[in-house]
Formats: sequence, structure tokens, C-alpha cells
Amino acid sequence: MSASYRCGSCGNRTRFDVFETKQTRSFHHYSLGGELNVEEEEVISHEVERVICRWCGSADSIEAIDASAAEVES
Repeated sequence: MSASYRCGSCGNRTRFDVFETKQTRSFHHYSLGGELNVEEEEVISHEVERVICRWCGSADSIEAIDASAAEVES
């Protein structure tokens, strides 16, 4: 589940660059024509390294907000 973000500097809640590292196990199913279809994916580890506001460029005042709080505020 991904978090929503809010920039404390400019109030942005919609546009962010999110730098993250994920380790996954996935089942790759290739068709006879060579097209890939990923049918299962399990996230083994996930780390958000940095979030930058696309509006003002701030990385220091980004707040993660959970989905239930975001729904109440909208």
C-alpha cells in the first residue's frame, strides 16, 4: 500500500518524485511470441528513500499521510 504525501512548504498533494527501492519475487509468463505477462508479484522489501515536491522542489517538508486521513480531508 502506498502513502499519500503533502508538501508542508507549498501545500501540494498531487505531484511528487518518489525514489524507492523494492525487492520482489515475480512470476514471468512469456507467450510463444515473446510477450511478457507478470502474473504474480510479491513485494519482499520496500523502502522509500526520498520524496521531492514537483511544485516547489522541497524534500525537507514532505509529510506522509495515510489513506484514511486523506479521505477525511478531501
